[in-house]
Amino acid sequence: MNRDAVNGERRDGGRGGEARGGDAPTQRDGGSRLPVAAVAVPVLTCLATLGTLTLWTATGNAGTPARISVSEGRALLLPSPDGGTEATAAFFTVRNSGGADDVLTGVTGPAGHRVMLSRTVDIGRNARRMEMVRSATVPAGGALRMTPTTLDLMLSPAPARAPGDRLTFTLHFRNSPPLTAHAVASRPGPALDPPDTP
Repeated sequence: MNRDAVNGERRDGGRGGEARGGDAPTQRDGGSRLPVAAVAVPVLTCLATLGTLTLWTATGNAGTPARISVSEGRALLLPSPDGGTEATAAFFTVRNSGGADDVLTGVTGPAGHRVMLSRTVDIGRNARRMEMVRSATVPAGGALRMTPTTLDLMLSPAPARAPGDRLTFTLHFRNSPPLTAHAVASRPGPALDPPDTP
């Protein structure tokens, strides 16, 4: 066997190997393509998420902090048996026009007086009692309304005030700066809820 024959066999073998390698499936043949569903599901999920975020942004709520405002309130003067003032409860409407909840964490009142958040709780047999509340949520896009039968501010000792007098309170929040609000003193009557200003 001569050298040329051997080299020819090697060259043929090399070409033959190339031919066999050429028969193997490649990406061009489509052997490794992903099914359409495997691509469509994540794409559709991303599009749905993007659409939701776009709608949320268009409504003006994306990333907006709480925006708190307080309307003028009322301070209810409860008479004592001797004709004086036994207790004072104040009521405000706290609005939040922002896109995030905030929390009313406390209230300070006139100098020399202590203010606490309290809630009326039904204990059965037509009986109710007051209990302290540590905080109250002011919902995004909503309002926290204080009334004599829900949440209120108890002021003690009761200040010597006459109907029509104004008491000054400072409301403290978790994420917003404190706000000063005024409550007009009034005797018990039919219109005890705080004014509902737009």
